[in-house]
Amino acid sequence: MINAGDFRKGITFEYKNSVYMVLDFLHVKPGKGSPFVRTKLKDVISGGVVEDTFNPSDKYPLARIDKKDMQFLFKDGDMYSFMDVETYDQFEYSSEIVGDAMEFVKENEICKICSFKEKVISIEPPLFVELEVTDTEPGVRGNTATNVTKPATVETGATIKVPIFINNGDVIKIDTRTREYLSRA
Repeated sequence: MINAGDFRKGITFEYKNSVYMVLDFLHVKPGKGSPFVRTKLKDVISGGVVEDTFNPSDKYPLARIDKKDMQFLFKDGDMYSFMDVETYDQFEYSSEIVGDAMEFVKENEICKICSFKEKVISIEPPLFVELEVTDTEPGVRGNTATNVTKPATVETGATIKVPIFINNGDVIKIDTRTREYLSRA
């Protein structure tokens, strides 16, 4: 159990029949009235973000999210196949569970499978990936006065914004959390 007054970023707890992770918190002590904790929470199961306030003395059960490294094997229709790197057991997860987490992941990459009470709730791709640009328009010469970007399609089929000097065949580094170009690889 955890008191709402002890909330910190990254803590997961059970609340309203779901599991929430604290994204941000603020302890507020108004001049009149009792103190409270203002929070921004992410529903770990559905992915939604909500803002809520808590009495600092309220207690909530901690939620333990288990993470296991698995290797992405292949996609077959709506199903994604993974292999446990320790036991070599294979598992399939539907696109409902996977969501858009796999849009930057190539075959044989290691992902983290997140589960709560032995039920898979989400999949975390690697934080950074290196992918080849397969389709982008050539940059216009002389157009470098500002941060000009253009759309580029990478080998997994995802589209992101890249600087104009990136060409077809370049390998780039991408942050999967923000979907942003970082550098050439």
